[in-house]
Amino acid sequence: MSEYAKLVEGLSADDILEEFQEVIPLQRRPNTHSSSESNGSNQDDLFSGHDEEQIRLMNENCIVLDWNDNAIGAGTKKLCHIMENINKGLLHRAFSVFLFNQEGKLLLQQRATEKITFPDLWTNTCCSHPLCVDDEIGLKGTLDDKINGVITAATRKLEHELGIPQNETTQFGKFHFLNRIHYMAPSNDPWGEHEIDYILFYKISDQNSLTVAPSPNEVRDIKWVTAAELKAMFNDTSLKFTPWFKLICESYLFQWWDKLNDLSEVENDKKIHRMLK
Repeated sequence: MSEYAKLVEGLSADDILEEFQEVIPLQRRPNTHSSSESNGSNQDDLFSGHDEEQIRLMNENCIVLDWNDNAIGAGTKKLCHIMENINKGLLHRAFSVFLFNQEGKLLLQQRATEKITFPDLWTNTCCSHPLCVDDEIGLKGTLDDKINGVITAATRKLEHELGIPQNETTQFGKFHFLNRIHYMAPSNDPWGEHEIDYILFYKISDQNSLTVAPSPNEVRDIKWVTAAELKAMFNDTSLKFTPWFKLICESYLFQWWDKLNDLSEVENDKKIHRMLK
């Protein structure tokens, strides 16, 4: 186990709330998607030159976690993505959606230039965070409840980023929970990621299709690819990819993809797979 992993594992709920006093304890959280600007992402040097809408989104309330994926409280997206905090062990919940059509092709997105973290990089269909609100947090604390909360968040974000109507997502396909990965990765200074990331496959059902109309403030480009085409993209040195996408691809994606028609052998893995260096 790395020294960083030991640091994160050793943080109790009380330690987290003491070290990161902007985190609102679970029982006192506002149950709102975003904090007020006075408590969240004020204009400051960290946001100099960044897009106004992306700055606003940094007020969203992420779910701050302990080592075992237990919710501790609400922390703004800004708070959770500052490397200074990440280096002290601040951890939050996330999800990564891999959306496949009936031909078995995966929808990729290139993140918009306006994004504050990892701009212009290619990645999986949708990567974001469940928020610290009742219908996304998994209040009962069971894994099934957390998964349901993450799926609610994923449905919301597929519409926000890619313009896929929520009613289509719920009617025209199905989510499959694969596993959770725990990783940390710096982005452009002073930002980074430190997440327990829920991996979700979504398969469009036969005879159906989804409306895809990406938001230009979120998504620069999209591409449907086969496994072979994605491998060719990785061999193209002109293309850059998000660190979590590369981790998932190197560790799991292609073996999961081979089982796309029957995921029963690989879904619902209860283990948290640690990928901390």
